[in-house]
Amino acid sequence: MQQQSQEAAREVRVAVDIGGTFTDLEIFDSATGEVYQFKTPSTPADPSIGLLTGIKGAAERFGFPIEAVRQILHGTTIATNAVLERKLPLGAVVTTAGFEDLLQIGRHGRKDVYALTADPLPPLVRRSLCLGVSERMRYDGGVEKPLDEASVRAVAAKLREAGVKAVALCLLHAYANPSHEQRAAAILAEELPGVALSLSSDISPELREYERLSTTVLNALLVPIVAGYIEKLEKRIAEEKLPAKVYLVQSNSGVAGLAKAGREPARLLLSGPSGGAAAARRLSATLSEPNLVAVDMGGTSFDVSVVHEGQVAMIAEGEIDGLPVRLPMVEMRTIGAGGGSIAWIDEGGRLRIGPHSAGAQPGPACYRRGGTQLTVTDANLLLGRLDGASFLDGKMPLDRALAEGAAQSLAAPLGLSTEAVAEGVIAITNANLAGAIRLSLFEKGLDPADFALLSFGGAGGVHACDVADELGIAKVIFPPHASTLSAWGILGSDITHDLAATHIAPLAEAGEALAAHAARMTEQAASLLDEDGVPAASRSLEWSVDCRYQGQAFELPVAMVATDFSADGLAALAEGFHAIHRQRFSYEDRKAGVEVVTLRLTARGVLDKPEEAPPTAPDTIPAATTRPVLANGAWQQASILRREAVPPRGATPLAGPAVVEEAYTSSYIPAGWVAYARPEGSLIAERVKE
Repeated sequence: MQQQSQEAAREVRVAVDIGGTFTDLEIFDSATGEVYQFKTPSTPADPSIGLLTGIKGAAERFGFPIEAVRQILHGTTIATNAVLERKLPLGAVVTTAGFEDLLQIGRHGRKDVYALTADPLPPLVRRSLCLGVSERMRYDGGVEKPLDEASVRAVAAKLREAGVKAVALCLLHAYANPSHEQRAAAILAEELPGVALSLSSDISPELREYERLSTTVLNALLVPIVAGYIEKLEKRIAEEKLPAKVYLVQSNSGVAGLAKAGREPARLLLSGPSGGAAAARRLSATLSEPNLVAVDMGGTSFDVSVVHEGQVAMIAEGEIDGLPVRLPMVEMRTIGAGGGSIAWIDEGGRLRIGPHSAGAQPGPACYRRGGTQLTVTDANLLLGRLDGASFLDGKMPLDRALAEGAAQSLAAPLGLSTEAVAEGVIAITNANLAGAIRLSLFEKGLDPADFALLSFGGAGGVHACDVADELGIAKVIFPPHASTLSAWGILGSDITHDLAATHIAPLAEAGEALAAHAARMTEQAASLLDEDGVPAASRSLEWSVDCRYQGQAFELPVAMVATDFSADGLAALAEGFHAIHRQRFSYEDRKAGVEVVTLRLTARGVLDKPEEAPPTAPDTIPAATTRPVLANGAWQQASILRREAVPPRGATPLAGPAVVEEAYTSSYIPAGWVAYARPEGSLIAERVKE
């Protein structure tokens, strides 16, 4: 009876990061305090299949009842992939009459200054379905022209005839006064039952009409897709009789309940990668490393985020495939470079890598799933940096002969040996990875030499030290559970809601208006956290204000310690803005007036954090061996050992060349580097000082 009672009280929390190639799981078992990692191939046709397969596989392997799973925190790329692949439903835009061309016009910023002609992306909604209604709201929220309800019903009739599945409603200056938008939405919901409807005043209530419209359009088009996925997920969870509460990870690295995620799926566009940034922030404190470049290299992509002085940068606006998204998100740079990235020869006869990927199906040639093209994983296998027999803990052996055949298909036209082609693939990949990191640091005026490189993701460990060498970084950190670290970051996430209110005015005169906005936003945050069932003691509110000098086009966020809108509080905000402006641009202008633009609130529902047990050493550790590894055109004998066998700091460190293997990843320590283990499980590699 006692054992049954203990089993009934047992709680298991599962964090899931579904990538393009693998689905990563981190599992916390309250009965033991252990955190387990598990990996299973992704199922792109229906990601929920891979998720449930992973949970059941982990339950069988680690010996917990599936009924004990009480929380599932789920990072997903379903929204991102739908946008990148343009697999979106037929949508429409309803806006203020006279602004129907806004989506097509966009911004005329020129990102590629050397291109002879612009190559704009086609808009997500065709012009014939961008329709206007008669109304006009002023920037201060005053009504210039009342809403003509007959024009809204006329537009609804056209959209019904066109058979649209989603509508983005974005009226001029709705951020200042949403009443017209809300009334138009009520009419459209009545006239178009079953059609997904998104309001800009709900999704992105901020100035800049094009960015607000782009965000609302993305949200509207994603609602049917994400809602359909949520329905499948809930059905599968019910079939497995899981009593779990499910949360989806947002781009701000927090999580939201399924109801909120279904209403506002645009907040999921950086769902998976944001977990890696959250993990990097936690490790920065644990390792006393305030400056980290966090790089997550999986099967399909390479994500870069920066921890500077212990904090991960957040931005109020990002983009997905060139489309602006005016929502708070982790600042991140992503390129198409992963283990599955395909090597190819361009028209000029040059060897190129990616961005297209072999993905999970068919995968790299060595996976024996039908892939025939050479990938980065195939090249690492040919160079000896991966062991075909121990890949995925021996559960997915790799075929070297198939990798050799894929390399030969490129070797002949290039006039090179297969070994030279494999080395070339890795050299080009490393250069691409280093380039992405340089941009992420240089654009902030930061020096790579002041940072350590935090390497994670299943494919990252065999590249990290070589990439650090290119950048002049002297330390690389391979954290515990490196292959599934994004899922580990998700495991410690909190419920997070971001709210905003635009109010443009001189900062010194805005106290009363900001206080009124703050009161309204506090009520709205309470309602959202009530929906999530968060108790009052587990709630926290974080405020900031976007400010600029009068006449500037863009603003900088200034954190507020408390909601003090008195004269003294506003003066402190102004001082904070001057300091941030000086840090970012090397000057301040106290003669120019400081202007407030947007008040922001981050409302958190703090979830219980797992108290992880300290890592335990396995009963037996396989003896170290050697195998040849190709580097710099020559084969060298490298030490091959399990992660648990890496000597601790203070002992004689492991000298490269060496390959450190673990269940789901490998780390390559080249010649000229040494490595040692920290007590909490991190592996530290350092360049030998000359």
